[in-house]
Amino acid sequence: MKTIADAPWLIRLLPFLRWSSRVDRRTLRFDLIAGLTGGIVLVPQGVAFATIAGMPPEYGLYAAMVPAIVAALWGSSWHLVSGPTTAISIVIFATISPLAAAGSAEYVRLVLTLTFLVGVIQLALGVFRLGTLVNFVSHTVVIGFTAGAAVLIAISQVKNFFGLPIPRGASVLEVMTGLVTQLDRINPFITGVAVITVLASVATKRWWPRLPHMISAMLAGSLAALVLNLVFGGAARTGITSIGALSVGLPPFSMPDFSPGTLEQLIPIAVAVALLALTEAVSIARAIAVKAEQRIDGNQEFIGQGLSNLIGSFFSGYASSGSFNRTGLNYSSGARTPLAAVFSAIFLLLIVLFLAPLAKYLPIAAMAGILFVVAWGLIDFHHMAEIVRASRQEAAVLLATLIATLTLELEFAIYIGVLLSLMLYLNRTSKPGLEDVKPFPGQWPPAFSAATGLPDCPRLKMVRINGSIFFGAVNHLQEALQQIDERNPEHRHLLLVGSGINFIDLAGAHMLVHEARRRRALGGGLYLFHMKDEPLQTLRRSGAYDQIGAENFFALGDDVVNAIYRRLDTPA
Repeated sequence: MKTIADAPWLIRLLPFLRWSSRVDRRTLRFDLIAGLTGGIVLVPQGVAFATIAGMPPEYGLYAAMVPAIVAALWGSSWHLVSGPTTAISIVIFATISPLAAAGSAEYVRLVLTLTFLVGVIQLALGVFRLGTLVNFVSHTVVIGFTAGAAVLIAISQVKNFFGLPIPRGASVLEVMTGLVTQLDRINPFITGVAVITVLASVATKRWWPRLPHMISAMLAGSLAALVLNLVFGGAARTGITSIGALSVGLPPFSMPDFSPGTLEQLIPIAVAVALLALTEAVSIARAIAVKAEQRIDGNQEFIGQGLSNLIGSFFSGYASSGSFNRTGLNYSSGARTPLAAVFSAIFLLLIVLFLAPLAKYLPIAAMAGILFVVAWGLIDFHHMAEIVRASRQEAAVLLATLIATLTLELEFAIYIGVLLSLMLYLNRTSKPGLEDVKPFPGQWPPAFSAATGLPDCPRLKMVRINGSIFFGAVNHLQEALQQIDERNPEHRHLLLVGSGINFIDLAGAHMLVHEARRRRALGGGLYLFHMKDEPLQTLRRSGAYDQIGAENFFALGDDVVNAIYRRLDTPA
């Protein structure tokens, strides 16, 4: 009898068949509990994220429904929960608000079109198995970008937190200047509600960690606003206004704009959002997979995220990704399979169908307070301090990404961070180290170390190359090798210990041939010991092996030092 395992094409098409055998009564019970917990938390988060993105509040909830289900069923992680996230929301607002008024029908249309393009790009990357691209967005870049995004979130809510007339879209400097110059115009009622919301969130997280702190904060802020309006005469006197009732039901069908002009305008933004979203999702999935002892298929995650955004764009869901908070909550709540994420989307729909009208009691000031809490939580002070302590170069990438996020278009901030990371990597790999080594006395087979304390041989220099020999490193290595005999003309013979060489390209092979000929002309020679198989095969295929001379290559276990010593007085 044939099983699912006999049809790998079916598993590739329907990857949820891989874990379907794990589903039983016990896992369903755990998944239902985790799903209910996640559904409750999604209500305030969805509204908050939509506010950050400049979308009507209900769109944050729509983005946590259909996209979350698709990503769970077509991804590879058992615990990843997808939906709206802070970083993606702030990028959307920063890149789309210059094109249309936030919250307008035109704005929503552009965001849904952007979501469709993000899905197409992500799906294509997954289908063509280009999952390694996300590795070029380093952890340092993500930390810097997220910290910058957190500052932008807080800056965008200053006017709602203090009740000040600051124009939407003002820069960081303009907002801070407006705050400092208008301190006398701060509305104490609005600020009071916002502060109470923040304090309620902090208190709940500290003393009642089992309670959802965002819901507790919303309730505290709403109650404070209600009391102030009753005591001081309503919104007309206090200035405290609410976000209004949510008209949420089943996610309505939507249609992205496929006109050439719109697509051309949004594609550069879509590439940046797609890479950021994939980096976020795959990083979160891998982090949780380590705890759950699960293997993550990066390309399958790309496909799952791509399908979730592509399909979600037709069901009023704006660009989504994996959520660290909700994924961590899903795991800690006991989720066993991706059905927990499916259940959370279903519970969210049921909750908002019955509780959406209560949103008319949620003050805008309370939402500002919640977003201040979200922004603070996004700044990873621990890892930022760790990066600064560990490497000045990484710290420079962190700072540059942070500054770019605050001053430039956000998609360019990501590109700048990636470019700086690549430049840093290339700078490191283009300067492989040359380490003076000597053989351990009396050890067999021969082993070389920089810690023997032995002096240099008068006529034979021994060095180990720690890095690959490729076109970018050739010039650096040529200069370093020539300096050896320039410093000591007697060091015409050179032994390269190749245990630290991972690969050699054609330019590297030509460089070694040139060095061998140069040393023969000086009356010495070039010898290579303990080369790994891959670089050795490159030298053979390129012809460099024969040009250097087979007799000048020594394998691990050969008496390399004595063999070379016998040649020192022999003409080359």
